Amino acid sequence: MHEMGFANSILEAVRAQVARHPGVVPSKVGIKVGELAAIDGDALQFCFEALIQGTDLRSLKLEIEICPRLHRCGGCGYTFVVRDYEFRCPECAGMQSECISGDELELAFLEVEDNEPIAVAEKSS
Repeated sequence: MHEMGFANSILEAVRAQVARHPGVVPSKVGIKVGELAAIDGDALQFCFEALIQGTDLRSLKLEIEICPRLHRCGGCGYTFVVRDYEFRCPECAGMQSECISGDELELAFLEVEDNEPIAVAEKSS
């Protein structure tokens, strides 16, 4: 189950951010997961909760945002969500589209006890 490794990476990133901001107590971490990233959200949540049990991060909450697969049409530039493997542009019916989103796995935010987010720009792979 590779979700355990991702959950551990998330916790390592949280600990790294907390180390850079001494005295803050993290309350929520948000991640963005593309639907093509092959991550099961429920399994990731389960692994995350298992890893924080009995630690100083036991009250940390995980918020998962699932990002759809987006394509951009090479003909007209229209951006659209791919559903049911339909890659035809809904605007011009062109077939020259490229994937621009949907495979991401990134740390989006870390909320601390006073509910002030710490901006982060770390990506996991």
